[in-house]
Amino acid sequence: MGKVYSSAEEAVADVPDNACIMFGGFGLCGIPENLIQALHQKGVKNLTVISNNCGVDDFGLGILLQNHQIKKIIASYVGENKTFERQMLSGELEVELVPQGTLAERIRAGGAGIAGFYTPTGVGTVVAENKEVREFDGKLCLLELPLKADFAFVKAWKGDAMGNLVYHLTARNFNPMMATAGKITVAEVEELVAVGELEPDSIHTPSIFVQRLVKGAHYEKRIEQRTVRTRPDQAQTNPSERN
Repeated sequence: MGKVYSSAEEAVADVPDNACIMFGGFGLCGIPENLIQALHQKGVKNLTVISNNCGVDDFGLGILLQNHQIKKIIASYVGENKTFERQMLSGELEVELVPQGTLAERIRAGGAGIAGFYTPTGVGTVVAENKEVREFDGKLCLLELPLKADFAFVKAWKGDAMGNLVYHLTARNFNPMMATAGKITVAEVEELVAVGELEPDSIHTPSIFVQRLVKGAHYEKRIEQRTVRTRPDQAQTNPSERN
């Protein structure tokens, strides 16, 4: 069978309960929306999730939380999801908070086959609990171990049938490093192009790291927090007179 799957549902059909899955994205930018929705519909349970964050209450990974499909999350930021807060405080959800740079490097190390690395980030905090501490050049550092997963779900702008991927601007975020750290990497793309159409020097994730590819059927591309400024013509108007 080739790498291109006909639907997100087909691409996740063999994901079992208790799987460990990495999800690309930062906030709601560059998340594999279609693959998340397919997992939600499949109903797999007791997932361990590695992601920068857990979406918002009703979108992204938040829908898996609402459906109680996640048992543990390894993340660096959780501030936009009230469901996350409730489940964490009630003990329903196991949480490992990791400094963002450390999270990125642990994932990169997992993909690169690096056994571990030392970083000063987290020394003297709860992050350092039960971790080896060594001194380098007069500075204390923690030993951090790599992160790997059964599956890595990533989202790209363009991909070809071989699995070469190109990300768009900041939507690249955690996606490239996660693509290297999953035993099975599943990529959803906005555009599926012919082999040879992608400029070789523009490819961010080479095909060797991608086992499955699916063209996303639908994208909402939500904005996590919409912030707008007052227009100059509104600034001089009485608020009660505005529509």
